Amino acid sequence: MGAAADHPRVGTAEGVVEGRWRAGRAEFRGVSYARSLVGGLRFAAPAPPGSWDGTRQAAEFGPVPPQSGPVQAESAHGTDWLTLNVSTPDPGAAGLPVVVWIPGGAYLTGVGSDPVYDAARLCRAGLVVVTVNYRVGVEGFVHLAGAPANRGLLDQIAALEWVQRNIGRFGGDPSLVTVAGQSAGAGSVAALLTVRSARGLFRRAVAHSVPGSHITPALAAEVAAALAGRFGVAPTVDALSEVDPWRLADELTAFGADLAGDRGRWGRLAQLGVAVCPVVGTDVLPETPWSALAGGRADGVELLVGHTRDEFRLFSVMAGRYGSFTDDDARRALDLFAPGPHGAAAYRAASPGASASELLESVESDALFRMPSLQLAQANAVAGGTSYLFELCLASTTSGGVLGACHSLDVPLAFGTLDSPTGRGVFGDVPGPAALRVSREIGAAWARFARTGDPGWAAYHPERRLTRVLDTESATVPYPEEVSRQIWEGQAPVPFDVAVGRG
Repeated sequence: MGAAADHPRVGTAEGVVEGRWRAGRAEFRGVSYARSLVGGLRFAAPAPPGSWDGTRQAAEFGPVPPQSGPVQAESAHGTDWLTLNVSTPDPGAAGLPVVVWIPGGAYLTGVGSDPVYDAARLCRAGLVVVTVNYRVGVEGFVHLAGAPANRGLLDQIAALEWVQRNIGRFGGDPSLVTVAGQSAGAGSVAALLTVRSARGLFRRAVAHSVPGSHITPALAAEVAAALAGRFGVAPTVDALSEVDPWRLADELTAFGADLAGDRGRWGRLAQLGVAVCPVVGTDVLPETPWSALAGGRADGVELLVGHTRDEFRLFSVMAGRYGSFTDDDARRALDLFAPGPHGAAAYRAASPGASASELLESVESDALFRMPSLQLAQANAVAGGTSYLFELCLASTTSGGVLGACHSLDVPLAFGTLDSPTGRGVFGDVPGPAALRVSREIGAAWARFARTGDPGWAAYHPERRLTRVLDTESATVPYPEEVSRQIWEGQAPVPFDVAVGRG
């Protein structure tokens, strides 16, 4: 269908939706890509949406999936959690490249309506942008008897299937779909690279700050049992279906905070402080993305991947611990996260004058995000794909610059949403010329990559290791974190597992 002057309408495979024109683009919000999760569907795999007669309004964002932290009050209610939002420069166009954005948030939070994901600039660059809501926390990732594993990933696949059916009706090209995400969204992208049922649903991938977090079924079952025990019920679908989903979300957050008090039982999971992540050794995710790609059990793609220089700084500042970690803190982090039997010694030898805080931030930045991102680029190249690597070194300009080039700093830069609450929080009310320049560079790289598969700098090869360093003056140079790369060589991330020999 055509686009009316004020209310663009599109006939999807399921029915007609009516959106709104906003700042020169057509937006369709809260479009269901799967059935509402009511009754027995709450912990089930997503089912295709039903069709409808007439016209459905698509002017408001859909309900927020149950999760931790504050949400927009106007969209916090309802059970139609599996919705997406489409922004298009012209619903009457054809052949436009498509970016499908998977929000991050430690697999605990994430919503496509976050203002930092506003697609105005990307639409001006000629992209159709889809932002996705999917199940997180207990609803999406807790390993329950009687429920499919990794329900959040299944939701993302259902959204990509909707895109294949419908995006051509919004001006997009279903053969030019790039799936993209940051943090847990990037971890989801990494998983989707190797999920059999996701093959053919996208052509390219963008992954910012890929987490190395996965969990074995054995440990995931213990997490589910411990969480359910806090309610006095069994870790089953039937039992937890009786508990309000928002209560479950709050309790999962409290449980994550309590993990740190029992490191003997929870090990690296306790240090992380997050109780859920994708479960490997399951039907949808038999192994980690790194092993699947490196082992030839998944095909490589055109991949744009990278990390920030000071990934862990955000978490140390948020915890009020920046610069105050003790020698015991550093030793514990090195013992838990440094790779292999000699990793901790290698970190100390590489930085003999480093403080406890510097050692801790280095190994946690590497283990949680930097090395998983680098190693995804390497594994994708081994699998026959083309990888493009970047490191963001531009520092935040708020709070005296203490945040450095921290985790999540790249998101408002990529979307060009420096005026969003997140953007103002890290670059101030008036961003400086360096932030504006780097933002333009990342946005242009995204648009070019989605269109052609080339972001504008040399591809990463295991021998040359060329990397785009994004800073006040960007440059393509050999990988900057070479010391860490050597420490981690041959040591891909391994899933969190039940601690050996614990009492």
